[in-house]
Amino acid sequence: MNALNALFDQPRFGVLLLRWTLAILMLFHGWAKITNGVGGIVGMVGAHGLPGFLGYAVYLGEVVAPLMLLVGFWVVPAALVVFLNMVVALVLAHSGHFLDLTNSGGWRLELQAFFLVSALVVAFTHRLGPQR
Repeated sequence: MNALNALFDQPRFGVLLLRWTLAILMLFHGWAKITNGVGGIVGMVGAHGLPGFLGYAVYLGEVVAPLMLLVGFWVVPAALVVFLNMVVALVLAHSGHFLDLTNSGGWRLELQAFFLVSALVVAFTHRLGPQR
């Protein structure tokens, strides 16, 4: 068992793996915005009394920041942008879903919670990442 523990005692790789996973999964959402536009988000932002152009900030949280995380550039600010992006998404699109479960018994906001918490973990553990 000690050999197995030693083999998996790789905190730098673990942090890197989480950072890349967060970045790649978030980029899929960004790609959807690139190919389909952000009209729905602009509408949600406007419906909450905010200027519609703020909806375009989703590109920062779902494209620019994940690319920064992927390459390891300004990791903490990029992770915090993803975190903020998820807070805004929860408020604008999911505020009525906090107590909802899926048909299989899972929490309806599992993916959003993963993105939100992973972004915080990446920010808090950035020093454990690969050495430059």
